[in-house]
Amino acid sequence: MTGIVTRLNTAVAQSPVGRWFMLEGSSHPKARPNTRFSTEIRAGFATFVTMAYIISVNSLIISDTGGTCVCDFDPLDPTKGGVAGGPTGPNTGGADRIAYCSTNQDYMACVDIIRKDLIVATAAMACIASTAIGLFSNLPLGMAPGMGINAYFTYTVVGKFGSGKISYQVALAAVFIEGLIFLVLSILGLRQWLARSIPRNIKVATGVGIGLYLCFIGMQSSAGIGLIRADPATLVGLGGCNTEFLDASGACLSHRMESPRTWMGVLGLFMISILVLFRVKGAILIGILFVAIVSWFRNTSVTYFPHDPAGDSRYDYFRQVVSFHTIQKTWAVMDFQLNTGEFWLALITFLYVDILDTTGTMFSMAQFAGFMDPKTGDFEGSTPAFITDALCVSLGAVFGTSDVTAFVESGAGITEGGRTGITAIMTGFCFFITLFFSPIFSAIPPWATGPALIFVGSLMTKSVTEINFNYIGDSIPAFLTLAMMPLTYNIAYGLLGGLMAAVVINGTVFIVEKLSGGRWVPPNKDERDPVMSFRMGPQGEGVLPPWLVRLIRKLKGRDPLEHAEHGAGNSQDTLPEPDTAVKEVISAEESEKDKVMPDTFATTPDTLASTASGVENASSQRMSHHRNSISSEVDRRREL
Repeated sequence: MTGIVTRLNTAVAQSPVGRWFMLEGSSHPKARPNTRFSTEIRAGFATFVTMAYIISVNSLIISDTGGTCVCDFDPLDPTKGGVAGGPTGPNTGGADRIAYCSTNQDYMACVDIIRKDLIVATAAMACIASTAIGLFSNLPLGMAPGMGINAYFTYTVVGKFGSGKISYQVALAAVFIEGLIFLVLSILGLRQWLARSIPRNIKVATGVGIGLYLCFIGMQSSAGIGLIRADPATLVGLGGCNTEFLDASGACLSHRMESPRTWMGVLGLFMISILVLFRVKGAILIGILFVAIVSWFRNTSVTYFPHDPAGDSRYDYFRQVVSFHTIQKTWAVMDFQLNTGEFWLALITFLYVDILDTTGTMFSMAQFAGFMDPKTGDFEGSTPAFITDALCVSLGAVFGTSDVTAFVESGAGITEGGRTGITAIMTGFCFFITLFFSPIFSAIPPWATGPALIFVGSLMTKSVTEINFNYIGDSIPAFLTLAMMPLTYNIAYGLLGGLMAAVVINGTVFIVEKLSGGRWVPPNKDERDPVMSFRMGPQGEGVLPPWLVRLIRKLKGRDPLEHAEHGAGNSQDTLPEPDTAVKEVISAEESEKDKVMPDTFATTPDTLASTASGVENASSQRMSHHRNSISSEVDRRREL
């Protein structure tokens, strides 16, 4: 079996597919080390399994808007849930509207159709987006409608059962336009420019904060093992109790840490940890599948299909095995009513929350996978990744769901060894299968995926040691970033808080230093990290994205290499200094000379002439090798 897998890996690596995805052994000049086709497939499946919960969770959250369903609630008619003399309007009534519509059988039957539509929409968008970002940006990222932004879309903008400020259709129009704005920003490189302007410590803290955020999700009951619960006194507290021991707020009244499902999740975390400790391939996936399969047996205390209406409904759907639902009520229902202030408020909020959330997630995953460039503060494939994200945001609105974004659960696949777009394509293929086998994949319980989230979160926090804690101007913003992400349950809020703290603290230091004529300066100012450059070229030159610079040069009919040789143009038109590889050739050449010459002068006069001749020949050969290396490097740059 091992021989078959090895031959498969070799065959794929040497094919055009291997060269496109830069697999090891593909002869691509930028081939990524230790990348194998079989590993990428396994990593993509691991990412999918940790993301599979989004199919049921996102559809449940977005369907709470009521979608395009119409409830006959009348705020002025007591027979229809209203109050005489109450507020008017299509999206008014608040709690009265929610209470009335939730008891309307026809309305709730329509909402159930909306939920099934959104199951298909979520799986379809996850398939399209993950495949696209893997194919065009060669990044191991899973994409789907995002958590957090979907809750804001439902409970703040539209409101449960349409009790918010704007309708479901208008909110989708805001998401659609947001995607188009993202597309323009991505093409012009402004999203990358914004990301480069973020201080390094905050970027590192973002990865740590997302790790804590994942751990927090994995410990909850909605998408995890239920280890922590709400607490009216301390906001959160120890959980692990069965549902019959919960109060109205969701807090455990008694019998803490007695839930079999919680302990099943703990067992899953223990299994993953031990398997990883012994470097067993697919450890995360094995742990998830073990807990899921055990939870499918009905007559156990950890079953996902208890003998109650909800459990019976899940079990009946699970038994279908194969099922396909056609979208009926959410396809292309956007309503472009642009003349309301609520629309523009929602658009602006979607814009800044998603740009910070997506940018932070992509940069953190790129850093976790080792794709970050310390010179530019950017990662490989950022432009096509951001363009893909923008297009998928607008396409998601057409399907009827909220913003599509990169998922932090991609860390599970990266941990399994995923380093190329094949991982993302495999994830997309798995979501495609769920369109036909959604009963199976929707039966993975949260206490099976929770251990994976906790484990991946622990791995992502290891970069905390890279934060500069020696200088307060760097450490406080970084700390606020990583602390606010799990505590506010929002990646964007943590990033925004860290940036505001960095501007206020370091801005104050700058003003005081200037007003005092340089007399009042923090004693350890020299320990602060350098400010990241806003420039965007491969060597930090210019403010335009590299592809746009190359296009402008081509339209002008200029070859940047020839232009550099004649000494014309600005810094962008000159050939960059030799990179590290070229400098190493030069350094090796000089060191070889230094090694040979002392030995030469240590010889006797009788052998001095012959030795000098040998040295001259060796030096000539090395200098020729050096020139060939420089020539090859220039040719490579010209091809790029």
